Amino acid sequence: MPPTAGRLSQDNHSRDSAGLTYVYPVISRRAGGISIGINLNPNNACNWRCIYCQVPDLKRGVAPAIDLIKLEQELRAFLYELLFGNFMLESVPLEARVIKDIALSGNGEPTSAREFEQIIEIIGRTKADFPLPEKLKLVLITNGSLINRVAVQKGLRRMAELNGEVWFKLDSVTQAGHLHINNTQASLQRMRDNLRTAASLCPIWLQTCVFKLNGAHPNKAETDAYICFVRTLLLEGTRIQGVLLYTLARPALQPEATILSKADPDWIEAFADKIRALGIQVKTTA
Repeated sequence: MPPTAGRLSQDNHSRDSAGLTYVYPVISRRAGGISIGINLNPNNACNWRCIYCQVPDLKRGVAPAIDLIKLEQELRAFLYELLFGNFMLESVPLEARVIKDIALSGNGEPTSAREFEQIIEIIGRTKADFPLPEKLKLVLITNGSLINRVAVQKGLRRMAELNGEVWFKLDSVTQAGHLHINNTQASLQRMRDNLRTAASLCPIWLQTCVFKLNGAHPNKAETDAYICFVRTLLLEGTRIQGVLLYTLARPALQPEATILSKADPDWIEAFADKIRALGIQVKTTA
């Protein structure tokens, strides 16, 4: 039985909260309940370094080899505890005691795991063995940089069969913003191509973090470029479920932390309305 680590809250997203290697629970602001996280980067390695990242001791790299047997054992044990044990009663506030999704997220880029396709299969057969909500989502939270890999694409096709969806990081669509915010020199064309590919394989949401830098919201050039980018995707027929627009919830653990602050709720809603004017759904989290 996984140990508990005190009462969960929206401010506690520790990957160690269940005392396991790969599986951890969080109360998700965006999902509106318990999200069962699967951390494929216990080595705190990512191929990007977003300036708002909350991972301690983040380093450049990829996921280590995944112990597939251990991952499945942890997922099964934790699902059993959530459904039949005392975890919900002891660790989860009453209003959040519903399992909303299984999310591939964690301390780095999950698609960097070479076993990605096998991991999706493990989740699929494990889900089938438990009385989980019919609408339970399987969510991949990704920067999208490795969607071109064949194994990742096979995993996305399987995800689509499991009520899956992709949350594709899109914080900036300018080269300067991409480099500054995400610390990657990946081309915008590669990002666009990977986004189109992901959308053709599995339902996709654009996940965009907005915040103040040195007290200033993103400038007009950034927001106009974003609107133009999304408009172009829609006009060319790329299937997008909507945009998840959110701001900082917890302190960043990167060198830039001192110059970051939350975006104002009014600014977020004004930007959301500009995106909605394109005819696309926007969910905001202030």
